[in-house]
Amino acid sequence: MRAGLVLATALVAGIAPVALGGAVAAAAPAVNRAEAVVEPGTVVQDGGRTKVWAGDEGPGTIRFRASLPAGVTGPVTATIGFAKPVSEWPGAGVTSERLATNMGRMTTWSVDGSAPAALTWHVTGDEAGEPIAADVPAVEAKAALNYAVTLDLSSADRWFGSLDLSVTLKDARGNVVSKGAVGVDAALGTPEAAFRGAVHARDKDGVLWRYEGTGSADGKLTARKRVGGGWNAYTAIVPVGRITADGRGDVYARDKAGVLWYYEGSGNPDAPFKPRVRVGGGWNAYTAIATNGSGLVARDKDGVLWNYIAYRSTLYPRARVGGGWNTYTQISGYADGLVARDAAGVLWKYNRATVAPSSSKPFDARAKVGGGWNAYNTLAGTWDLGRWNHLDLLARTTTGDLYAYQGKPSGFGWVPGTRTKVGHGWNVYNVVI
Repeated sequence: MRAGLVLATALVAGIAPVALGGAVAAAAPAVNRAEAVVEPGTVVQDGGRTKVWAGDEGPGTIRFRASLPAGVTGPVTATIGFAKPVSEWPGAGVTSERLATNMGRMTTWSVDGSAPAALTWHVTGDEAGEPIAADVPAVEAKAALNYAVTLDLSSADRWFGSLDLSVTLKDARGNVVSKGAVGVDAALGTPEAAFRGAVHARDKDGVLWRYEGTGSADGKLTARKRVGGGWNAYTAIVPVGRITADGRGDVYARDKAGVLWYYEGSGNPDAPFKPRVRVGGGWNAYTAIATNGSGLVARDKDGVLWNYIAYRSTLYPRARVGGGWNTYTQISGYADGLVARDAAGVLWKYNRATVAPSSSKPFDARAKVGGGWNAYNTLAGTWDLGRWNHLDLLARTTTGDLYAYQGKPSGFGWVPGTRTKVGHGWNVYNVVI
């Protein structure tokens, strides 16, 4: 009877005996307050969703406060999850591993004013929900922790769009002590120099000038820079590849004797071309020369178009594309092919061949863009000049006004869309490229 009473008393007191009549049992360890929490604290973003510019503007800062329940002590670790499923990512080889690596270069964290430190992201395997996440190093718990996470996006990261980042804080035993989400809205800002186009123009004295796209929403150009004199020696100047504000992009130039020269882009916007290299003679046989993207096409006096595959100053043997090209008064490289204007002022688009391309078949069948293009005496394809994320086509009127047509996708590739006036007085130039 006494033994039963002792056992009952022990149970009521919360003491587990070793055995009847054995050593006195020890009390259970104190319960950590975090283990007893039913409702974790909340994460609140300062000022609501954060707008981050994707471009040259620099990083945006996402600020949030994580509250912890009373009694939580010891170190707590925050985990930030990238809440955008893989199905919403762009193509072009974006994988969880590459995104995690890039985010590591683009993000920092700090808490309660500490010095910013890099965030390390890892792949979670949860591709349908949060494919990557980052663990913020542990800090000592207190009633509220104020975090600042910076996100530095390039214009190539504009696909982020609007997304939420989950935030979860855990104590040393893995208990969730605070959770919530913060919102980020990525907007295209000023594209970096490598994504902004540049334009060259030669005046009547033979001086070549350079204008660069500012990346502004209105497509304005920078003040001109002098490249150099002596360019009156050339009867044709043709840009090849992407001519961009960071000094990239090459040029071919034909002199009056019919010799073709190659100028490689230097990567220096203030001196954009390296010394010229001789390509070869006989180019006076052609009445028009344009880029086909990475090489050249040239029309002879009989209206036959020839295609040259090129690698820098090396041109491979030409291939005959076809006749009838004398119907066009201007041929210009543009976007994913070229454009050609006929005598009636109708603009036609030739896309790079998508089916069985070859040296003799560089383009698909032509498609009509529209009429009225006789209002312009110069057409020149460029890289994006504004903040439009499109390839552009420059067009100069007979009165010297310069317009940029923002490229737009269509059923047959990129075509000129909305036009924006980007200059005036351009009649001082006899070549615009």
